[in-house]
Amino acid sequence: MEAPPDHVLTAMMASTGDERVVLDAFLDFHRAVVLGKLRGISDAEAARRLVPSATTLAGLVKHLTLVERNWFRCLLAPGPGDVYLTSEEDATASFALAEGDTVERLSAAYEAECASSREVAARFDLDHVVPHPQLGEVSLRWIMVHLIEETARHAGHADILRELTDGSTGAT
Repeated sequence: MEAPPDHVLTAMMASTGDERVVLDAFLDFHRAVVLGKLRGISDAEAARRLVPSATTLAGLVKHLTLVERNWFRCLLAPGPGDVYLTSEEDATASFALAEGDTVERLSAAYEAECASSREVAARFDLDHVVPHPQLGEVSLRWIMVHLIEETARHAGHADILRELTDGSTGAT
């Protein structure tokens, strides 16, 4: 039997970790699943619409890159020019692909944004609270749980799209 991928082992090994270890492990697990759905397919396959909506594998990764930036960098530690996006229109537009949005570039951008998110989150404890334009305030704990939910939901979408592309399924 083949050994599970590293991201699966990391999530399983966090089973007795403290809250932060568990949250980090599950968020990284779902991030890795999303990236895995792009491995081994062409730019055209990643951009192909397989469902009635405009959702594509490439578009999901592009959207999740914006989600990571929005919640961690723009909300928790904004720098010059960082603006937290609040509209459904912004979220929907983030799925749109542009010329040059290749599997390689989208994967690299997502990986870099996830690394940035990890660095930002590491500077705060889970009880750290920031103002939120729609919710009043949110804690880092809430942000992490929300990102786990958002990333897991889109990982499921990506799994279906990848299965429709070439039949592959699973957490790789």
